[in-house]
Amino acid sequence: MRKSRLKKRIILPDSKFNDILVSKFVNKLLYEGKKNIALKLFYDAMEVVATKTKESGLEPLDYWKKALENITPNVEVKSRRVGGATFQVPTEIRQERKVAISIKNLIEFARKRNGRTMSEKLAAEIIAAYNSEGGAFKRKEDIHKMAEANKAFSHFRF
Repeated sequence: MRKSRLKKRIILPDSKFNDILVSKFVNKLLYEGKKNIALKLFYDAMEVVATKTKESGLEPLDYWKKALENITPNVEVKSRRVGGATFQVPTEIRQERKVAISIKNLIEFARKRNGRTMSEKLAAEIIAAYNSEGGAFKRKEDIHKMAEANKAFSHFRF
């Protein structure tokens, strides 16, 4: 498919929260096509978040969305080869890619955490991201620092 654009797949919302973003998150969370297990993990993590953050007064889904928003990067660096030298050129990110990166980072750092079950690890990473801390937030900060350091090469954008 050289010139034609790919059609965007329609993602149906999940059954409990009726949200498309939750479906995207669960689709990234699943292993070997086990979607029911991934859904159960996410819903259990939301219950853990709800019990740990009763005093905040937020719904667990709003808490999760704010956590995703906190770890979403605005810029990234891409390698560009100009005249034999490779430069790290900072570029802005499309909205769909921002969401995909934040979801991927949240899941990746939740899997790396210490804890008993995946739902507990995911809940802990969501709470950490909401409080602007944790591995996923640090990854965002590192991306922004690298883009800031290479701001001098931003004129190489095409």
